[in-house]
Amino acid sequence: MMTKLPLYEKIGYATGDAAANLVWRGALAYLAVFYTDTFGLTASAAAILFLVVRLSDGITDIIMGMIADRTQTRWGKFRPWILFSTPILALTMVLCFTTPDFSPTGKLIYAYFTYIGLTLAYTVNNVPYSALMGVMTDSDVERTSLSGFRFAGAFAGGLLVMGFLPDLVSYFGQGNDVEGYQTTMYLFAGLLMALMVITFTTTKERVVSPQSNDASFKTELKDLLKNLPFIVLPLLAISLFFYYRDIYTGLFFVAVLLIMRFFIKKLLARTIDDLTGTQQDIVDLLTNKPWLILLGIGFLTMMFNGIKYGVIAYYFKYTIGDETMAGMYFIGLLSVSILGALSTSYLAKKWGRQPLFIISLLASGILTALFYWVDNNNLYWVFGLGCFAEFFAAMMPTLFFTMLGDSADYSEWKNKRRATGLIYSAGTFVQKAGGGFAGALVLIVLAQYGYNGMDESTIEGSLPAMQILMSWIPATFAFIGAILMWFYPLNTKMTQQITAELALRRG
Repeated sequence: MMTKLPLYEKIGYATGDAAANLVWRGALAYLAVFYTDTFGLTASAAAILFLVVRLSDGITDIIMGMIADRTQTRWGKFRPWILFSTPILALTMVLCFTTPDFSPTGKLIYAYFTYIGLTLAYTVNNVPYSALMGVMTDSDVERTSLSGFRFAGAFAGGLLVMGFLPDLVSYFGQGNDVEGYQTTMYLFAGLLMALMVITFTTTKERVVSPQSNDASFKTELKDLLKNLPFIVLPLLAISLFFYYRDIYTGLFFVAVLLIMRFFIKKLLARTIDDLTGTQQDIVDLLTNKPWLILLGIGFLTMMFNGIKYGVIAYYFKYTIGDETMAGMYFIGLLSVSILGALSTSYLAKKWGRQPLFIISLLASGILTALFYWVDNNNLYWVFGLGCFAEFFAAMMPTLFFTMLGDSADYSEWKNKRRATGLIYSAGTFVQKAGGGFAGALVLIVLAQYGYNGMDESTIEGSLPAMQILMSWIPATFAFIGAILMWFYPLNTKMTQQITAELALRRG
C-alpha cells in the first residue's frame, strides 16, 4: 500500500524551503548590491567572486549528493544533514552581511571566505533536503502533492524576503545600511533555524534504498575524488565558454566534449563487476533517459525564470519609469506562485505530470512573449500578463522535483540501485547553473545594446533589450523546454507500474 502523508508532515517539509529561501532569495539575491554599495567591493571584483563560487558550488552539489546517499544513521540518510548544517548556514549568512573594518584586500579575502562558506553550508543543507522528498513516500501522487507544498513554502519565504528585506534594512539601520543588514540577518538567521528544526522533527524517511555496495565510506570518498574530472571538466568548459565566448574557450569546450565522449564510451562498455561504486552511479545516470531529459528541462526552466526575474528591476526603472513598482510586481508574482504551486497536484492528477508540464511551459511562454507588444503605460496589462504567466511558471519547479523522484524510482527499478541524493543534487545544480547563466545572459544582452548604468545617454538605446528580455528571449527557452518534455518517457501508466513493482520488491 502506498504511503499517504499527513498534512502536518507536508507543511513541516514546506517550512524547510521557506527557510532555505531566506538564504536563496534573501542573502544570495541581495548579496551583489550589498557587496558593491555597502561592503565596498568593486563591481569587477564581485563579478569574479560570483563566477568562482558558481563553479565550486556546482561541484559540491554533486559531491554532497553522493555523500548523502552513503550516509546511514538511525535518523535516516538525509534528515541528519538538515539538522546539523542549519546552525552553520545561519552563522555564515550573518557573516556574509557583516562589514569588518579591513583594507580593500582584506575585505575581498573575507568576502571569498564567507561567501564560499555560505554556499557550502547551503549545499550541505539543501541537497539532502531536496532528496528527502524522494524517500518520504513511495507514492508518486503524494510526491506531487508534497512538491506543491514545498514550493508554496519556498514562494512564501521568497515573498517575505523580497517584499520586506529593504524595508527591514532601512528600519533597523536608520540610514546606516551596515547595521541594517547585520540586524536583519540576525532576524532571518533565527527564523531559519526555527523553521529547519520543524522540518527535521515533523518528517520521516520511509523508502529504504538498496545498498549500492559494501565499500567503506573512506574508500567511497577516495573513489569519488578520483572520478571528479567527470564533473569538473564539463562544468569548467561550459562556464568559460559562456562567459568569455572566444576562439580559445570554444576550442577548449570542444576538446573536453571529445575527451569526455571517449571516456564515457569506455565506461559504458565495462561490466558492472569492473566498476567502482561512484562509476556505477555515473553509469546509472548516463543510462537513465528520464533523468537526462529532466536535467535539460531543469536548466531551460531556470533560464526562463532567471531571465525574467533578472531584468525586472531594469524594466521597471527604465521602461516603466518607476523602480518602486518593481517591489509590488515581485510581491504579485510570488503571491500567484503560491497558488500555482498548490494547484499542481490537482491538475497533475487530472491531466498527468508530463502533459501538465508541457501545458505550463507553452502557456507561460506564450503569455511572456506577449510582453513584447504590451503598452508600457498600461500597468494593468503588465501586472496581468506577468501574474498569469507566473501561475503556470510556478508549476515548473514543482513538477521538476516531483519527476526527479520518479527518475530515482526508474533507476532503482531498472538497476536495482538507488542514488536519490545524487539524482536530486544534479537537479539542484542545474537549477543553480541555469540561474547563474540567466543572470549573465541578461547582462550580456544589455551590453550588446550599449547599456551603461553610469551613463544616462546609453539608457534610451538599451530599452529594446529590456523589452525582448522580458518577452521573446525567456519565452524561447520555455518553447524549447516544451519540445524536450514531449520526449519524456515516463507517462502516468508507466510510473504507476514502476511504483507498484517497487512496492512488491521492497516488501
